[in-house]
Amino acid sequence: MPFQRERQSGAHTVTVLDAAEVVRLYGPWKDRTPQDAATLLHGYSGRWWIAGGWAIDAFVRAPRAHGDLDIGIPRAEVDGFIEFVGASLDVWAAAGSLTPLVHGRSDLPVHCGNLWLRVSGAHPWEYDIQLNNVDDWTWRYKRNPNISRPLTDCLWSLNGITYLRPEVQLLHKAKHLRDKDILDFQRCLPLLDESSRVWLAESLLLDSPRHSWLTEIATRPL
Repeated sequence: MPFQRERQSGAHTVTVLDAAEVVRLYGPWKDRTPQDAATLLHGYSGRWWIAGGWAIDAFVRAPRAHGDLDIGIPRAEVDGFIEFVGASLDVWAAAGSLTPLVHGRSDLPVHCGNLWLRVSGAHPWEYDIQLNNVDDWTWRYKRNPNISRPLTDCLWSLNGITYLRPEVQLLHKAKHLRDKDILDFQRCLPLLDESSRVWLAESLLLDSPRHSWLTEIATRPL
């Protein structure tokens, strides 16, 4: 449930709000699971996958507490997604502020990275939708387009549900290093195979060459 707020202090800085602050400011989230997402999207023809901490849980086969459920979709398919889920849920653009998409895709801010879904303003939020840059079948990292991978190599399936691969999710988590991000890295690292570790390390070198995880990846025995 990443959300940002800009504060002025000489120059603009971006503050990432923690889960408790997001709930205080914008309202609570309903407990949802990957199976709930599969039920919601039954019959949807577009591509989607479970991301965030739930994707890590599926990989390590162990649960932790979650503030919300993240679903990833290609940004290019957002029109069809909004049309499908809009039949049962209100769709809001989360782009530094929250904007209801009353007229669908035409309301979507250019730099919007997430959609939030809920039944109505009287109900809790249900799903956080992450818009991914996908060119046909090539996934590109939103913070550095030089980092790319075939979309099929970014995903895997368990019990009929598709998840974001752990090394790709860890790349996203490496940016802010919240307590839960560090925990998920520590949970995943011993289980990652060599090719996954190499991809994560090479991606971090491109995006953040002094990242603290690089030493841990290099020194942790397989």
